[in-house]
Amino acid sequence: MPSELQAKLDYVNAYRENRLMAAQYILENHHLFRELVSVCFSPEDKNNHKACWILEFVSYEELIWLQPHLDFFCSNLKVLKDESAIRPVAKVVQLLVKSHYKKNENSISLSEDNLQDCIEASFDWLINDIKVATKAYSIRTLYILGNHYDWIHPELQIILNKDYGDHSAAYKAVAKEVLKKIEK
Repeated sequence: MPSELQAKLDYVNAYRENRLMAAQYILENHHLFRELVSVCFSPEDKNNHKACWILEFVSYEELIWLQPHLDFFCSNLKVLKDESAIRPVAKVVQLLVKSHYKKNENSISLSEDNLQDCIEASFDWLINDIKVATKAYSIRTLYILGNHYDWIHPELQIILNKDYGDHSAAYKAVAKEVLKKIEK
């Protein structure tokens, strides 16, 4: 018999409203969060990508819930292969990195290993054949990280300049915005 979470995920579809309802259910049932994170990084689970969709929406509300799971979350970024699982997780990585450097009382605290995992995954997503939304999140994440690791901006600049002509208008817009900030 499927778990409570799996039963919920079976009914999730790509409609935003549907994903929001499932995220609301998790927010009201915090005890399911650990399993949700686990399913996100179980590519063999048929609901893996749906769990990632829900995690993204839950993270907008309760990013801090990820704090005790960060080692697991960050060290498993590389196991994701499905495009529809990677995109929402790339957004969560961006939220985590942003929060880490904000340093307010509700901010996330990433370890050096966590940060290295985020850097590695973001560069992988940026240089591999992945859809533009994931690349855009990765570019923005790497830009933030580059304010704290001086080798990142030059690398990012090289990749963005090299790949600029091969991408869509959406990619070019983000690349242009970030290149402008780097070159200041």
